[in-house]
Amino acid sequence: MRISKELYCWFLFKSQTNYTGTYLEDNSEGVGRNAVYNFLKHENIGSEDIWDEVKEDIIYSENGCIIYDDTVLDKSYSHNIELVKKQYSGNAHGVIKGIGVVGCVYFNPDIARFWVIDFRIFDPETDGKTKLDHASDMLDSLQVRDIIYKNVLMDTWYATRDIMLKINDLGKIFYCPIKTSRLVKENAEGGYRHVGSLQWTQTELMEGKTVKLNDFPKRKLLKMFCVVVSNRRTDYIVTNDLSEDYIDNVLIMNKYRWKIEQFHREVKQLTGIERCQCRLKQSQKNHISCAILIWNALKDLSYKLEKTIYELKRTLLDDYIKQQLKSNKLVFQ
Repeated sequence: MRISKELYCWFLFKSQTNYTGTYLEDNSEGVGRNAVYNFLKHENIGSEDIWDEVKEDIIYSENGCIIYDDTVLDKSYSHNIELVKKQYSGNAHGVIKGIGVVGCVYFNPDIARFWVIDFRIFDPETDGKTKLDHASDMLDSLQVRDIIYKNVLMDTWYATRDIMLKINDLGKIFYCPIKTSRLVKENAEGGYRHVGSLQWTQTELMEGKTVKLNDFPKRKLLKMFCVVVSNRRTDYIVTNDLSEDYIDNVLIMNKYRWKIEQFHREVKQLTGIERCQCRLKQSQKNHISCAILIWNALKDLSYKLEKTIYELKRTLLDDYIKQQLKSNKLVFQ
């Protein structure tokens, strides 16, 4: 029997800790050795498959948010896997060996649900694209797919001139933190200063201040807000919505942005996305795609059953445990 996409995804859905191809082969009748290897090597599962599976499940909102960010799949103890390269990981707070994945999440704030609708694998040696290029490409795909959204949320890394202007040209609103080293000007007469050196009045802390980034076109103004995260950290968030004048709205948008971090945590803990040890890049791409498919499936089921995704994954073994407890044959002397 050959391994199919459905069988492999079902394996990732059901398995609790062991996601190896050997484990799948050992527990599937009629499956020979190297069946999983051959499946992952020859299939071509990617972002289009993610979209095809999830597009009917999405509940759109006029207030919908598109959220971008990347994560690194930890391969610190792996050797000779083609997609692995040293790169910065925010989770590890340092440079690690891993596979970079740029993700795109759709969040409906009206019902507090979100879906992964697109992703790209960072592989500049093959396609010559940066993570910013991938984010730009996914922005283009939103138009083709007629996705309804209003806001775009992203991390500091993606808050570049080209990305922000592209979002503005699409008629959408962005909210994103910028680095304290960025140069801004508060008025026509003043000069450019580093963001971190700006002075804020009490009114500006509540309502924001209008600024111009040094690399933006003339007369292209932004609204900036100072968000005190902790005693050691202050974020500076900019938006192209010049009518925004309430810090609480900005804080809400900033909170929405962490939905993609929730996805990163859940997909790593519940789908085995980091566990594939195949060396070929095509095998890794197929495994990553299947893991994201399963995250969407788990999330959709968790919404329907009104359980957390962790509760859902754990309860998959409940029937087995009940059966085993009923047939207990252990005898202790």
